[in-house]
Amino acid sequence: MRLTLLGTGAAGGVPLYGCECPACARAQVKREYRRAPCCALVESDGRRLLIDAGLLDLTERFPAGMLAGVLLTHYHPDHVQGLFHLRWGVGDPLDVYAPPDSVGCADLHKNNGLLRFHRLTKFAPFQLGDLVITPVPLIHSKPTFGYCLEQRGHRVAYLTDTCGLPPNTREFLVGWRPHSVILDCTHPPRAEPARNHNDLTEVLAIGKDLGGVDLVLTHIGHAFDTWLMQHPEALPASVSLARDGTTVRLVNA
Repeated sequence: MRLTLLGTGAAGGVPLYGCECPACARAQVKREYRRAPCCALVESDGRRLLIDAGLLDLTERFPAGMLAGVLLTHYHPDHVQGLFHLRWGVGDPLDVYAPPDSVGCADLHKNNGLLRFHRLTKFAPFQLGDLVITPVPLIHSKPTFGYCLEQRGHRVAYLTDTCGLPPNTREFLVGWRPHSVILDCTHPPRAEPARNHNDLTEVLAIGKDLGGVDLVLTHIGHAFDTWLMQHPEALPASVSLARDGTTVRLVNA
């Protein structure tokens, strides 16, 4: 199993439109520091599965028949906008697995085209090929799932968007024992409580609760990138900052 982070940015991306902060200025001139909408590609046993669909060039990246399905964390536009164009394609249906949300995003449910939606249940594992997927609830402004992915002992959790973890999700992860957790860290440490997305303080608390797991930070906002430019030694050895194109090393848990 291989997991590649195709996009690692918060909703506005990096560079943020109109912003001249150090991180946005750097990203304007160095493409390796740009951040596209947050999403990932899971490759397992010859299958390709997307987590979220916020990229606007999905039809160019993934020709018809290349994807086995899409896992949606939730229905905010920066996580589903790529489906609006793709749905009007022709050919075989594309399975989209998502948390229960009767509203969805705009008219995706009403005019789904070739998209075939499947409503998932929290903590109810299901299997795609040799990959076992367990949805876990997160704390966000819309119904949101993280995904725990397991293939023959390889375990990784993908947890974005969230602000902290619900107690039942935290308990599940402690028992499940992932080797790596890809985790929302939108904001630098802040004096006020985090809301809707993790800041670094919350992330480090989660890492401590999960007991030595490797954390890979994603859903990064421009303010956090700027803060890290000013505090380059701030991240512990067990915590790494993802960039677009990062591939997560997966080993037996």
